[in-house]
Amino acid sequence: MPKARKIIDRVAIVDGVRTPFARIATHYKDLNAIDLGVLVVKEIIGRNNLSPADVQQLVFGMTVMIPEAPFIAREIALACGYSNMDAYSITRACATSFQTTASLADNILAGYTDIGIAGGTDSTTCVRIPLSAKLSATLRDVNFAKTTKDKLRLLAQLKAKDLLPQRPSITEYSVGETMGESTEKMVKKWGVNRSEQDDLAHASHSNAANAWAEGRMAKQVMAVKLANGTTVSKDNLIRTQSHRADYDKLKPVYDTTSGRGSVTAGNSSPLTDGAAALLLMRESKAKALGYQPLGYIRSYAFAAKTPHDDLLMGPVLAAPIAMDRAGLSLSDLTLVDMHEAFAGQLACNLRGLNDAAYLKEYLNRSSALGDVDRRILNVNGGSIAYGHPFGATGARVIMQALYELQRRGGGLALTTACAAGGVGAAMVLETD
Repeated sequence: MPKARKIIDRVAIVDGVRTPFARIATHYKDLNAIDLGVLVVKEIIGRNNLSPADVQQLVFGMTVMIPEAPFIAREIALACGYSNMDAYSITRACATSFQTTASLADNILAGYTDIGIAGGTDSTTCVRIPLSAKLSATLRDVNFAKTTKDKLRLLAQLKAKDLLPQRPSITEYSVGETMGESTEKMVKKWGVNRSEQDDLAHASHSNAANAWAEGRMAKQVMAVKLANGTTVSKDNLIRTQSHRADYDKLKPVYDTTSGRGSVTAGNSSPLTDGAAALLLMRESKAKALGYQPLGYIRSYAFAAKTPHDDLLMGPVLAAPIAMDRAGLSLSDLTLVDMHEAFAGQLACNLRGLNDAAYLKEYLNRSSALGDVDRRILNVNGGSIAYGHPFGATGARVIMQALYELQRRGGGLALTTACAAGGVGAAMVLETD
């Protein structure tokens, strides 16, 4: 195992906060991704008694782009009234706020930044309904046509079917498949049955419900006051009374004809709106200012493979690299928190981490990382229960792991996420 790098001044994660996550078109139907991002950035600055001038960088991202405002980080800073705050945006699909956190950490380690905020936001409610390719091209040409006659001639070429809006779809551009379809292929390849997937989904909801009931989420989830005067203080996707037998009643969504489909709405993460932010500092700066950090970033890694096969297995490649950089083995860990795009994806990831041949093929690694202890896996629930606002999920996973480590008195955690394009993210966290 490679020797871990020794870092004298660590990157501290001082605080983390998120909005309650909400099912698409519910609580946040009148808010866009910028609005949600403003909520968490203002909250994390305010509750840590910082001045906006203290924050040297805001690194934020989203996945569902707002066409007229793609520079999400700067738009959030301006909407907050922080016109002098440096900001830049990153997108890495479902691993977006893993990347914003890592990029800000790099700036801190390089000595360029002492205090910064990283995070992500997304609103699936506000996704724009796409036009057909024919209608879009025709409207473009009409805009440049010089005469009314030319414009009418172009419009006359349209057929009724061209006027119909296209159904929004989270489809992998390079392979033409939705992630659910790719997951169906993965679970068949890796021998993951429906029962195992539903067990994981039931555990996600049960653990999340328990976490809320026991007050574990109180510090990391802010209350959001809506324009209608109501206040949202909890996630609205969690099945507070999850019964395992109910999952068996659901029909497959993506493979409906073979008789072997096993990915259902119940064992998949739902479309979600939300935002999350992390306050990062140089360790010495945090201590000089009197902060007690939630924890520290020990290592991280990103990896990728072809999306044509095993699309969501990126964490299997990223996790061993991050663990080697941290100088750790699975037996050293207190917690493992893995993003659940689908229960089937999670089950395949767990198999892959313990498959020496797979890691040899893709990483030229001589051994498997090992078998993850299910007793320390997603102990407070995961994305199947909380939902998955793509840009915000990484920050949710990171802060959730750190809050739980702190509650337990310290330790080490491995966090991971799969993402589009065959990408995976992994980050090792530690608390004193």
